[in-house]
Amino acid sequence: MYTLDTPSHEQALAMALTSGKPEIVNSDQGCQFTSESWCTMLTRHDIKISMDGKGRWADNVYIERLWRSIKYELVYLHRFETVTEARNAIASYIDFYNSQRPHQAIGYRVPDAVYKEFEYAKNMNTEVESIVPFLGGSNNSQFFYGKLS
Repeated sequence: MYTLDTPSHEQALAMALTSGKPEIVNSDQGCQFTSESWCTMLTRHDIKISMDGKGRWADNVYIERLWRSIKYELVYLHRFETVTEARNAIASYIDFYNSQRPHQAIGYRVPDAVYKEFEYAKNMNTEVESIVPFLGGSNNSQFFYGKLS
């Protein structure tokens, strides 16, 4: 049984850490994520802690949009016989989502290409024209047109 108490979250984190260690963990400000034991567990493993602002639903909008796409473009369209089959399909979809699927919010380009352009410009210390999505007001599809340096 899954609950919202701190021990179950710590148990899930311990299980996840057997597979790998993230650089950072982002969460809301629920009591299980602000508890001393949770924060100690993360810092003991040198994992940075990032928390959304109180009442900041928009802080998570990008990951929520990703999960919506996974559900509507993959999960609801297929019947998976095993957990392994579902995991493999989701991993393949995420690769597709980042490397091949055009995104309206970035001018129908793919995220990998936009990221590579940004990294190149940053590493070359040059200015480039780019479209950088940002959250503004109630319209999450606004753009900032500017130079990155």
